[in-house]
Amino acid sequence: MQWDKVLATRSTRMKASEIRELLKLLDQPDIISFAGGIPDPALFPAQAFAEAFAAAMTEQASAALQYSVSEGYKPLRDWIAGEMGKIGVPCDADNILITSGSQQALDYLGKLMLSPNDTAMVGWPTYLGALGAFNAYEPRYLRLDPFSNADPAQVQAEAAAAGGRVKFAYLSADFCNPTGETVPRAGREALLDQAEALDIAVIEDAAYQVLRFDGEPVPPILALEIARKGSIEDCRTIYCGSFSKSLAPGLRVGWVCAAKPVIGRLVLMKQAADLHSSTLSQIATHRVASAMFESHTAKLRATYGARRDRMLAALARELPEGVRYTRPEGGMFIWLTLPEGMDGAALLARAIAEQRVAFVPGGAFYADGSNRNTLRLSFSCASEAQIDEGIARIGRLLRG
Repeated sequence: MQWDKVLATRSTRMKASEIRELLKLLDQPDIISFAGGIPDPALFPAQAFAEAFAAAMTEQASAALQYSVSEGYKPLRDWIAGEMGKIGVPCDADNILITSGSQQALDYLGKLMLSPNDTAMVGWPTYLGALGAFNAYEPRYLRLDPFSNADPAQVQAEAAAAGGRVKFAYLSADFCNPTGETVPRAGREALLDQAEALDIAVIEDAAYQVLRFDGEPVPPILALEIARKGSIEDCRTIYCGSFSKSLAPGLRVGWVCAAKPVIGRLVLMKQAADLHSSTLSQIATHRVASAMFESHTAKLRATYGARRDRMLAALARELPEGVRYTRPEGGMFIWLTLPEGMDGAALLARAIAEQRVAFVPGGAFYADGSNRNTLRLSFSCASEAQIDEGIARIGRLLRG
């Protein structure tokens, strides 16, 4: 069978994730890995989940093991709506759809909005998983700049000439993956102005929002738009949240918060794809989140914040002149920009072979594969000793 003859053209846009491949390095105990942007498993609330799953199977087994509604477990959606209200997004359970992680939400949104040759505006760099989700729907990409003074009519005209139109702007506004940077309030307001002028949607990926270590919190883009419009039902911003970084990624529980017409369309996507997310996981997530979310995320912020500080100190001590890096106020990542002419992928090959240390080359995070003189470091899953030694090894490699 020659499978290429029966595959859709979109399959040519789908590639293996460099990060997924790099995670295999974690199985090699002699490698210090700053590659995977994953939570530290030592911090998972394992006992709380053991009790929650046991209670769900004891008290709610018939519901937990049965088919359920596509929108998601109602008590969990009620709890999420309450949490959204705390950050300036008044809404109710009907504004919430539970997804299998926020990655599924990105896939659904790409499927919902992108036709071949449509334009998606994304950060430069941007989250690799978002590019993977959107690529299947064959878009072209345009660099997202909230402060751009480009003429909206001209931007849409160029999109039309390419065979489609601009459909949405995608960004992670808080401690984004991969750079760790945060979009300031002025940038968020400017993005809303730009989206209004272009008449496009805004996809706000808030996977790291609860992991702020210091600095002043900035309202979500959706909250700023509600302040303008008065109601979520009048908003173009679609908020994607997740429990992967706050509780545990293996639960595969995320959510979308948006105007009800958008949620209704996404429910149809959910029904066609997998009917509903695991009810058992949703019940357990609700039990744990409602009991200990605040105290647990406070523990995460203290631990990850200390590791960020350790890595920043090591970078200041070990890196040679000419290497720049971000100083995030939260999240899991620090972004390095190397001198022009250096290649992050080539450096990774040497780092593994010569120094037994791993990171993610930066070129993968650009829609056009440019800016190869960059790399991403994650501090979330490394001990302080590993951070000191691993950054020292990277420093030796760069100085050599």
